[in-house]
Amino acid sequence: MNENEISFYIRKSIFEIYNELGPGLLEKVYEKTLAYDLKSKGLEVKTQVPIPIKFKELTLDSSFIADIIVEDKVIIEIKSIEEISNVHHKQLLTYLKLTNLKLGILVNFNTDYIDKNIYRKINGYIK
Repeated sequence: MNENEISFYIRKSIFEIYNELGPGLLEKVYEKTLAYDLKSKGLEVKTQVPIPIKFKELTLDSSFIADIIVEDKVIIEIKSIEEISNVHHKQLLTYLKLTNLKLGILVNFNTDYIDKNIYRKINGYIK
């Protein structure tokens, strides 16, 4: 399954969860329900994945934690905040660069319009 197919399932699950639970819950609630729903669709899902950072000869273990990684191809960064800012987009792009994954999804569940709060980010640093 490629990243675009995975992305379709992720968006579908996001809409289902938002329509059932609504906005304003903790990020952890959305993370657990999204992971559960994606697994029920037959996808491999890992949550709270520690990702080491390498800088020259230095390796920092567990320097950041990815909310969800689907099929070892797509990172999902979940927010439940008043508004997504530019730094959240850059954060996900940094995560993609560090993991060398191609696609990331940034979603903010704390909104009136979920369709305007799902963002696809493409890694421009793939080696």
